[in-house]
Amino acid sequence: IDDLITKGVSEPYRMFTSRAEYRLSLRADNADQRLTPLGIKIDCVGKDRSKIFLDKQKKLIQILDHLKSNLISPNEASKHDIKIAQDGVKRSGLELMGQRNLNMAKIRQIWPTLPSYGADLDDQVEIDAHYSGYLKRQSHDIAAFKKDESIKIPDKIDYDIFSGLSNEIKSKLKIIRPKTLGQALRIDGVTPAAAIILLGYIKSKIKRASA
Repeated sequence: IDDLITKGVSEPYRMFTSRAEYRLSLRADNADQRLTPLGIKIDCVGKDRSKIFLDKQKKLIQILDHLKSNLISPNEASKHDIKIAQDGVKRSGLELMGQRNLNMAKIRQIWPTLPSYGADLDDQVEIDAHYSGYLKRQSHDIAAFKKDESIKIPDKIDYDIFSGLSNEIKSKLKIIRPKTLGQALRIDGVTPAAAIILLGYIKSKIKRASA
């Protein structure tokens, strides 16, 4: 939303979720979790829907609490054909769920007493667990960028060396030549991911210069 409000929509495709600032969080599967609490807060969600949503959240929390509290050692995990580092450190069920090849059906073989409320909730838990690592990384990147927004971009920077930047972004950066990361991010079409690529380059350049 901030991107669309501050930069406008000169290109219609930028309305797509795929062009949003932090799109890992903007998924169809978690739309109700993101938006329904806001709807309840401003009183535009009916009582029936509100009750259904709150009941779902309560059940999700119960499943997640059980997954967090149930631990398994590497040796025990290997007995269930689950490969984790043989370091003697116990992992929670939620940590195991972060692996791509694991699903709730497999987890229930290990912990049969895990609460079960249907396939839809199991799917939600699986998806959230699989995305959790990426979301933590994204949150770290966001915090790092906000901290370093005023960092200056070198005057003679060659934007063509960045394979992670689209041709559209490179073209705009070369024309406008922003002075800081904050200015770069406020250019129409430049994403936080692009700014983070620039931040990594600038920091490595500063580190080499001070070595």
